[in-house]
Amino acid sequence: MSDRIAALSVVALGALWGVYWLPLRELDAVATAGPWATFAVVAIACLGLAPFAWAGRHRLRQASPRSLGSIALGGASFVLYSNGLLFGDVAPVILLFYLTPVWSTLIARFWLGWPIAGWRYVAILVGLLGMALVLGADGGLPVPRSLGDWLGLISGILWSIAATGIRVHVRTHAAETNFIFCAGGLLMAALLLLPLAGESPPAVATDDLARAIGWAVLIGGGWWGASLVAFMWASKRLEPARVGILLMTEVIVGAISAALLADEPFGVVMGIGAALVIGAGVLETLPLRLRSLRR
Repeated sequence: MSDRIAALSVVALGALWGVYWLPLRELDAVATAGPWATFAVVAIACLGLAPFAWAGRHRLRQASPRSLGSIALGGASFVLYSNGLLFGDVAPVILLFYLTPVWSTLIARFWLGWPIAGWRYVAILVGLLGMALVLGADGGLPVPRSLGDWLGLISGILWSIAATGIRVHVRTHAAETNFIFCAGGLLMAALLLLPLAGESPPAVATDDLARAIGWAVLIGGGWWGASLVAFMWASKRLEPARVGILLMTEVIVGAISAALLADEPFGVVMGIGAALVIGAGVLETLPLRLRSLRR
């Protein structure tokens, strides 16, 4: 039962993160913030989670460096992804991040020695085909083209490594785990300020200050705070490759919301690609469903 609840939670959280780009871009618009937007929301999340980290300080002290490093790396990967959504189109960035099932499966099979069902390889192939169609929907080569695309790709690689480490090594509770996650993200966000923002500080008009603070608190508390605590709880109960595939609800919600609300392209080819991504998730979970029905 707990695995089923965890899986449903991951699906719902993927849908929530599918519209993450919208408040993030609203914050960027009112504050002219660029990468400062991500830095601000992650800093707010760290402040909100600090009391939980203090309450669980004994567990954090006992955690291994590999455990803490995996968590922090996860936060760093999400910061790269967040900035990718500011510097690129939503659908390609999300899809490049969701190459994670490929990396996670390879790590699980060849690094950890976990057995991998043939269905999962089929699901990955179908998902990759869908991603290729989305990236090549305009007739070009299905490869990363913008800074946002590259940030999405790198973030996916780092997340696959971090997710595997979190699954294997992490024993801390969800809220304190998320504090370390956001702390790692805050460090990465700070490192990216100079190369992505240069020496230009964010500019907020007086009339927009309240709106900027409101968006920052909403994103930091809602997405980086509460939703990631729930995700930490769920991801420890599922294999990394399965987590990556179940999270693909973010692909569909992100692509459709960007097409409807930001006028980003979503034609027939991209629609077929998105359908294949959904099909990959169905293929991955089908054997588990069949076994549960037989019981």
